[in-house]
Amino acid sequence: MKIINYKNSHQDIRRIKQIILALTKFGFGYFIELMELKSKLPFAKRFCKYKSLEEFDSTVPQRVRSVLEELGSTFIKFGQILSTREDLIGERFAKEFSKLQDDTPPFSYDIIKSTIKAELGSSINSLFAEFDKQPLASASIGQVHKAVLKNGKKIVVKIQRPNLDMQIKADIRILRYLGRLIERHVPDLKYYHLNEIIDEFERSIMKEINYYQERMNIKRFEAMFKDDKTILVPEVYDEYSTQKVLTMQFVKGIKITNLIKYNGRYDSKLIARSGAESFFKQVLVHGFFHADPHPGNILILKNNVICFLDFGMMSHIDQDFIDDLAHLFVFLIDYNVNGLINQLTNMGLIDENVDIKSFKYDVMDIMDLYYGSQLKEIKFGDIIHKLMMLLVKYKISLPKEMVLLSRALAITESVGKTLDPDFNIVEVCRPFSKKVIKQKISPGKLADFIKENLFEFEHFVKILPRSLKEALNKIISGKIKVDFEHKNLDVFSDNLERVSNKLSIAMIISAIIIGSSLIIQTNKGFLLFGFPLLGVLGFIISAIVGFGLIISIWRFKK
Repeated sequence: MKIINYKNSHQDIRRIKQIILALTKFGFGYFIELMELKSKLPFAKRFCKYKSLEEFDSTVPQRVRSVLEELGSTFIKFGQILSTREDLIGERFAKEFSKLQDDTPPFSYDIIKSTIKAELGSSINSLFAEFDKQPLASASIGQVHKAVLKNGKKIVVKIQRPNLDMQIKADIRILRYLGRLIERHVPDLKYYHLNEIIDEFERSIMKEINYYQERMNIKRFEAMFKDDKTILVPEVYDEYSTQKVLTMQFVKGIKITNLIKYNGRYDSKLIARSGAESFFKQVLVHGFFHADPHPGNILILKNNVICFLDFGMMSHIDQDFIDDLAHLFVFLIDYNVNGLINQLTNMGLIDENVDIKSFKYDVMDIMDLYYGSQLKEIKFGDIIHKLMMLLVKYKISLPKEMVLLSRALAITESVGKTLDPDFNIVEVCRPFSKKVIKQKISPGKLADFIKENLFEFEHFVKILPRSLKEALNKIISGKIKVDFEHKNLDVFSDNLERVSNKLSIAMIISAIIIGSSLIIQTNKGFLLFGFPLLGVLGFIISAIVGFGLIISIWRFKK
């Protein structure tokens, strides 16, 4: 059987054999037979009796984790990334995969020297005053070394493992091949959406191994918090950084998990609140957030300053999604079940295929767990997580950003509770959410919306006469035939005239709104509440005429 059709396929066939042996070792030999891959085992292994499931003390998720650990770096990272997507693989597998340890042996100093020479164009001795041969940390993607620049600045240099991108691409090809075999021969596993899982892994891992992307993430994050004295972002040194080498400021601090040991030297309550505020600033103000804020990626510095590390896994959301999240948070906080369901519908997550009545009762069951509780007893992250899993139960496909956000929120709340037992993330979330909603309905926001859509409206006005002319020409030339039965033509004529009048009024209102918006943008002339008076009057007139038009339509329907 021809396994894969690409160059150096003998290397991939050897890798496939390693995967098959690992699957067989941990009790998945049955699937090897189903996928007709037994012939790829070494000859002596083909006739061995597989262990039955009863012979293993561990669960299926535990044995899958063992397979990933057996296969090394790429597959460990595969499991770690999947541990963040409980919606795709389920709670049991996600919890088990979160235990995967990225404890990879370091690669040699000779490789470090050759990589830096190839990437930065000079030797280590030419670039750095000092360079520690022993790594600070070693992981599946790269390892980190302390160093000192010629100007005396202490730094850390992250160097990517050699040939990592080639290995990852090869493993992804193999995963896709095995995924196709599994879906063909083991239909029961289609539920896990293997192709979607592999696509998700490829997107995430290719971003993470691109240090240029991480460098841009750090700079963007630093710009977001440049005026915030409670947050520190390590400085990046561009001249010593490439796609495979990343050089940053060395930051000395303690891990947030060790904060309790230093009781009295740090304000745990302040740090818990500052961390939560930084999270909601990322999500609801800037739409760009750290998707993996686990305690190992956070240091605490003097004066209770929080320093984030490892910006390989970031996520961004647009303004529409920010607005939707703000409404969602407020409905959850206020126990507004109907508003919550309407918001999920507006976000396109709930459609006509969902049994709304059953879904509503399930949402109420989740909310009832905390209704009437004191604020400090409410686990907001837990509520969001249960809501996400409820959507999965109803076969609703969740946006990746929502799942990552749910996980990041749960981690932020958990760390906050550890630092301060009275910490309540709802108190931090509420003002941020309400500010977003308030800004959404402000005159400035309305003016921005009109300005953004002005060209589209202009295009519509330009093409409308031509489109009407083309339609009339087709009717006159006989290319469009209409069968018309004369029945209550007078009533039809009256209704048509009424509709035409209302349409004309609506177009006049639109013109006034657009004109007023343009006037407001000038900030010239007599000002009222900080806005040009003529522009404000235009909005007031539009509101009055529009309200009258609505009343007219409502009375006609009655």
